[in-house]
Amino acid sequence: MLIQYIAEYLEYLQAERGLAQNTIDAYRRDLTAFCDFLYELNSIDDFEKIARNHINYYIKELHDKNYTPTSVTRKIAAIRGWFRWLSANEIIKNDPSLSIELPKLTKKLPKVMTVTEIENILKNHLNNLESAILELLYGAGLRVSELVNLELNNVEMSAKYVRCIGKGSKERIIPIGEKALKALKTYLKERDLLVKKFKLETKKLFIKDNGKTVTRQDVYVFIRKQGDILKKHISPHTLRHSFATHMLENGADLRIVQELLGHSDVSTTQLYTHVSKKRLKEVYFSINK
Repeated sequence: MLIQYIAEYLEYLQAERGLAQNTIDAYRRDLTAFCDFLYELNSIDDFEKIARNHINYYIKELHDKNYTPTSVTRKIAAIRGWFRWLSANEIIKNDPSLSIELPKLTKKLPKVMTVTEIENILKNHLNNLESAILELLYGAGLRVSELVNLELNNVEMSAKYVRCIGKGSKERIIPIGEKALKALKTYLKERDLLVKKFKLETKKLFIKDNGKTVTRQDVYVFIRKQGDILKKHISPHTLRHSFATHMLENGADLRIVQELLGHSDVSTTQLYTHVSKKRLKEVYFSINK
């Protein structure tokens, strides 16, 4: 009985809220794990039997299994959202999660790369596809999911911008610089040859040498290898962090950076101002030892 309402809730999130597939999948895992806990340890398969203490026990189990605070917070948020939806649709009379509070998280400053480190990656004999991917991850601050979902018509070469669909199915327009444009032009010539060679009909922008489209995993592996060369652990998101930090360091307005990143709340973007101040101090004290 519980499981069927997970499916309906996820359909609502996708259709009405426009959440990304990755988020939907995460919610499915979180809610299924919660229902498994209720049934296996408490034989609960009915909403009327769920009480606040069951949710408390579940949270305690997550802590006992050494889940990170971030993971615990996400799982609680998934449960609270589900119960709110159940209550709003009059599937349950009482919401047992109503007084459950999300734990307060200390925000960690994102790791960023220096301009020199990024330039060094570009000197690592990248192929045309890799160069275009790197230039868009850093030059446009794209999320990896946004990057791999780009289609050919999302790039306006003459107008010098890329159009992508971010979280919550929100569209945003991001200007791209000359280096990114040059890398894209070179790659697009190669893409045309691949389309003819494999007789492809895909609209996806990024295609590998074997004719298959580039996946999130492909991008993660590529960026991780570049980090290994630099002896630094980096991910595609590190390049997004670097894009935002370097923009602010060079005088960009906070609201503009917020728009470019697609943040719904400016407080998320403000985190990068702290990174900039921290880096400024490091540079100052390295010079004035």
